[in-house]
Amino acid sequence: ARIDDSDGEFLLIEAADFLPKWLNPENSDNRVFFYKGELHIIPLSEAHEQVSAASPTISQALALLSARSAEFLAAEPIRTAVYKRISGYPEKIQASFHRAHCYLPAGIVAVLRQRPSLVAAAVQAFYLRDPVDLRACRSFQTFPPDERVMTVVTFTKCLYAQLVQQKFLPDRRSGYTLPLPSHPQYKAYELGMKLAHGFEILCSKCSEVSPDSKRNVLRSPLWERFLSSLKEKHYFKGEMEGSAKYMELLHMAEDYFEQSVAKPESSVELSPGDEILTLLQTTTIDLKEFEREAACLPPEDDDSWLEITPDDLDQMLKEARSESLPASDEEEQKYDLEAVAESVKAFVSKVSTHEGAEMPWSPDESPVTFDVDSFTKALDRILGADSEELDSDDLDEEEEFDFSDEDDDDLDAENQRQDQKLSPNELIGSLKSYMNEMDRELAHTNVGKSFTTQKKGASSVNANTSQNAGPNSGAEDTELTPVDVDMNLVANLLESYSAQSGLAGPTSNILQSMGVYLPENADHIGSNKGATE
Repeated sequence: ARIDDSDGEFLLIEAADFLPKWLNPENSDNRVFFYKGELHIIPLSEAHEQVSAASPTISQALALLSARSAEFLAAEPIRTAVYKRISGYPEKIQASFHRAHCYLPAGIVAVLRQRPSLVAAAVQAFYLRDPVDLRACRSFQTFPPDERVMTVVTFTKCLYAQLVQQKFLPDRRSGYTLPLPSHPQYKAYELGMKLAHGFEILCSKCSEVSPDSKRNVLRSPLWERFLSSLKEKHYFKGEMEGSAKYMELLHMAEDYFEQSVAKPESSVELSPGDEILTLLQTTTIDLKEFEREAACLPPEDDDSWLEITPDDLDQMLKEARSESLPASDEEEQKYDLEAVAESVKAFVSKVSTHEGAEMPWSPDESPVTFDVDSFTKALDRILGADSEELDSDDLDEEEEFDFSDEDDDDLDAENQRQDQKLSPNELIGSLKSYMNEMDRELAHTNVGKSFTTQKKGASSVNANTSQNAGPNSGAEDTELTPVDVDMNLVANLLESYSAQSGLAGPTSNILQSMGVYLPENADHIGSNKGATE
């Protein structure tokens, strides 16, 4: 068995953190199966080159599963994640239903008695309505509001929420009117009105129904495919189309097809609107019976589940991610900020691709290697004098500053020194000296003062540096105190996190994706409480 929907192999979404890197929505078709109660994934490997270029066909996939199912058993983490999501079904389905009172036309009540699942198509039609769809809801030719009764309709919670949350006022010409919001059955009237609009939209989209229901059935795409199949199998025995023998065989096929389509399991090929109209023609509507049942309806379900607090939402998200936040103040006080810095370090050490950066879920993965020789060779090619040429901008600058002959001599001497290629160690040392000079210049600016430095007393190194300094050297020549990278990183993250004021933001999103959860800002909370008091 395989299961998919408009999102593709949606079961794999539950196991997204554990899927192999080669598996993606483009090549997952016909690769994921339940076989003998276990989840199997047909791999993309050299051993199956005949199906590796594209997704396999159903027949190819079934042949591989039958012959080598043990090789295709999904990994344990994948199966665990999927089974956790689907555990408890089909019993758990009942928890997804919501039963509500609706004031509906008797025709819709009769249709829903025969096909309760049509409520989904009606809700979607109303939810995705456009001005063209609403034109049919001005007159309500199929479901006029004259004969309405109170009934209980079973929705899924998603469908019920879609219907309830839509703000909609009916057209005055439709005949559907609503009582005052203070009316005890206002919600039932409103739900019934919205649902009736959905059913009317569905019926308006289907083809005009012929008085002869047989002709209507024979206009379906299913009949066209059935007729093509008969022709391919030489059902008409070479008879000329339109001849007496041909028409006799055609009528026999039509009778057989009409009887087959009348069965519920074969009617899925019909559009929801066609199915509704067919049911209206074949179903007896007993208005008095509906009114008697309306007098003793069971109570509707409580819809308080629609309202959730921010804390409830956080709890739902934590359960979905199987993560737990610190629950007590003691745990928050013991929070190790070094974990934040280490997580960011692990993140920046990863390699990113055009598909994005990967979060460091596994600390066991080896860090990115750095080839010093390749790096210095690349720098040598970039900075070397052999490949250095003056462009037009350089010439313009030379003319603008009007270099003297002495400057030219200095430049020539400098170029001669650059012509002598430096060793890798000398090149790295030269780069470090440049960086040190830059640090010295920035140390006494606002940029340099904005960083937190490591706490360090006067050391012998500082003393030696001061002694070796010349008479013109001052504080600028003293050894710079190293910047505390971890402290600056954590301070900036905490400042950004505090600025989010408890809302979603870049800092919390990045850290949570790494499995790091920051506690609330106790100082900020305390100040707010004090201001309130």
